[in-house]
Amino acid sequence: MSWFITNFIAAFLLPPLNLLLISALSLLLWHRRPILARWLLAASLALLWIASTPFFAEGGLHLLERQTAALGELPPSADAIVILGGGSYINAPEYAGQDTVSEATLVRLRYGATLQRKTGKPILVTGGAPLGNSLSEAQQMRSALEQDFQAPVRWTEDSSDNTLENARYSFQALQKAGIRKIYLVTHAWHMPRSAETFRRVGFEVVEAPTAFTTRHRLDMLAFLPRAEALRDSKIFVHELIGLAWYRLRSSISNT
Repeated sequence: MSWFITNFIAAFLLPPLNLLLISALSLLLWHRRPILARWLLAASLALLWIASTPFFAEGGLHLLERQTAALGELPPSADAIVILGGGSYINAPEYAGQDTVSEATLVRLRYGATLQRKTGKPILVTGGAPLGNSLSEAQQMRSALEQDFQAPVRWTEDSSDNTLENARYSFQALQKAGIRKIYLVTHAWHMPRSAETFRRVGFEVVEAPTAFTTRHRLDMLAFLPRAEALRDSKIFVHELIGLAWYRLRSSISNT
């Protein structure tokens, strides 16, 4: 299934579109099934408030992040560092219109470079070009690591369009070098799904999560709807659906 089709379908399952569809359904049923329509409208508005509220959205991400833990000062040994791509900054004006790494990817690269300096292990970057742009995420990542962080990259996997393909193609590349135990670098909320996927294809994974969801203090602002919270809720639901989908595919392939 192509990247576009996958994300098109996912849009209907994720906030805010799924909640807008429930609201639209309630309006269609308003005269024929008024009681049901009112319940649907009330439910969609309540869920929209919850999804847009930092307290609840951050709580969802915390549920994912509690399944992993940050590496300590003396991390367990592994043979390579795999850094997952997190999107591109397309046609960046300040970089002469070139494609470069997104903010999410940059966060992962920063920690991957820190881990490389700490352990001395070689780096593999993984990420294709799902939008069809000429420069893959992995190529962008390699350039940023070597030019901005002075961290050498040994392998570039630039054919993958999703986390499952990241795992499969990275395993093929590192298997040739006799490497199975890796540090896996990605966002903390993404780690449960990505680590499970990488283990399924044959890796021994040392989880190296970054960008945990933190807060300076809890105050009334945490209960006021914000656009950023809606984004976090989208991430949370996306990860839940992704975990369920990968596990379903795995169970079907094993039967």
